[in-house]
Amino acid sequence: MSFFNRTQKSKDTHIHSYGEFWNWFQCNEKEFYSIVKEQGNVEDGFFDQLSAKLDELKDGFYFLAGMCDEDTAELVLTADGNIRNIAFVEDLVNAAPALPGWRFTALKPALEGIGIEMAGYRYNEDNLHFYAIEHSGYPDEIDITIVHDDLTEENKSQILNGVYIFLDNYLGELDFLINIDNLKVIGRSEATSELIPISKLNDFLKWRQKEFIEKYEGVRHNTKEDSYTSFEAEMENGNMLLAIINTDILKWDCKASHPWVSVFTIKYDGSDTNGMPHSNDYETMDDIEDEIVQKLNDADGYLNIGRQTGNSEREVYFACKDFRLPSKVFYEMQQKFKDKFEIEFDIYKDKYWQSFERFNRN
Repeated sequence: MSFFNRTQKSKDTHIHSYGEFWNWFQCNEKEFYSIVKEQGNVEDGFFDQLSAKLDELKDGFYFLAGMCDEDTAELVLTADGNIRNIAFVEDLVNAAPALPGWRFTALKPALEGIGIEMAGYRYNEDNLHFYAIEHSGYPDEIDITIVHDDLTEENKSQILNGVYIFLDNYLGELDFLINIDNLKVIGRSEATSELIPISKLNDFLKWRQKEFIEKYEGVRHNTKEDSYTSFEAEMENGNMLLAIINTDILKWDCKASHPWVSVFTIKYDGSDTNGMPHSNDYETMDDIEDEIVQKLNDADGYLNIGRQTGNSEREVYFACKDFRLPSKVFYEMQQKFKDKFEIEFDIYKDKYWQSFERFNRN
């Protein structure tokens, strides 16, 4: 199946919910179906309109469209590799109506036997191999080295980009994002282990993921009795950094059970207070943090590691079993307080919480 791919956006108005989006789509689906099937005026007749409506819901929706068989058009909604937007893509597709002649898919699926060609280089099961690197100190880390036969120092950036695109399609968007912790791409001459055909990568990752789930299934940590430690530091510009961190949990031997680190960042004006917040901002930020903690509780797999304040920013840290709920909660709080503060958030995999090593006291 060939797909039209669209990542550019245009603007419009009026769509505020998933239901409103699908009502709009349903009103136009016959025209869209004809455009996709006949490969007609795809840009103006379909992509521009779809982009505008998706933008009204939230930034970060991308899509592909094509005919998956003679009678069925498929619309694949994708987060384009951004883990923070996965949950929203899934929810939007879950809200889709059943429309004859259409298939709606959340995230790019795995495509068996795929081979791609970019800038004169090929990526397929003939010229790609892999091996896994084991780390005794981090036994649950999935560290994969991909070997491309044609990689040289001169074409390294091109090959690297091509390998990422290949894996995104070969494994599927979600599995590529969540099943590999570290990825390195090298040429055959640099390999230090026996090469395994790339066709076995998917089975290897599924085995490791199954092993991981069985090892940590049901693991929870109750933070109510934990001790918290205050940290203070002075930055080069003279501003102070103050942190309150759950140092008991940093000694936990099951960190990998909560592999997703979520960071919620509130930016405030500390220009005349040595980077620290004014009392009214301090109180509001405490309220925001309390509301987040109420929504992300430890019994459900969301551990509040602590917070750091200074240099006109407060960062609130969580270690999580999953990334979906933190994405939704953080986005909700970002929208709720956008008129008060500039708010950003990040979510990334860090199985052994190396992000918090600076707070470890031996």
